[in-house]
Amino acid sequence: MLQLEVPTAPRTRLPGDGHIWVMVLGDLVIFTGYFIIFMVYRTMNPAEFLAAQQHLNVNIGVINTVVLLTSSWFVARSVLAARAGNHRSAVRFVYLGAAGGVLFMVLKGYEWAAKISTGNTNSDLFFSFYYVITGVHLVHVLIGLIALGVVVRELGNPGRRRPVVVESAAIYWHMVDLLWVIIFGLLYVMR
Repeated sequence: MLQLEVPTAPRTRLPGDGHIWVMVLGDLVIFTGYFIIFMVYRTMNPAEFLAAQQHLNVNIGVINTVVLLTSSWFVARSVLAARAGNHRSAVRFVYLGAAGGVLFMVLKGYEWAAKISTGNTNSDLFFSFYYVITGVHLVHVLIGLIALGVVVRELGNPGRRRPVVVESAAIYWHMVDLLWVIIFGLLYVMR
């Protein structure tokens, strides 16, 4: 009897640790709640929100978006380098990605200071949302920078070089960037 051997597809695995995916999905659910509440209030107060949005500097928002997307590209490159066993390049790419995160925080701090100095505080409904949403996002950027620091430590120790750690940090970093793209669209672009 002739038996045909059916080729099996190579097994693929989900990158990173399974727990990071649970955390990322949880964060996405929480931010989705923020976004929905923002949209409800925006719908109820369109003129107030539009007038307040005019005080945001779209150029800084665009620069921050480019900075974070570029940093995500560097972090993705670090994953590829770590998987290939090129740990020195992986660390260099992590540092470049982290530099983008730090630059993002500096620009956001500058933007906040400029807004507060002109009287755009959380006494205005739009700016209450602005500071809460971007503030929670900044906390996530800081957590992402800590995760990237863990990656540098892991890659610097030959006994700890686990690609899953690099992948997990990258997944978190990409989530932070995805959230910023949505925040940028909601706060800066949507009129």
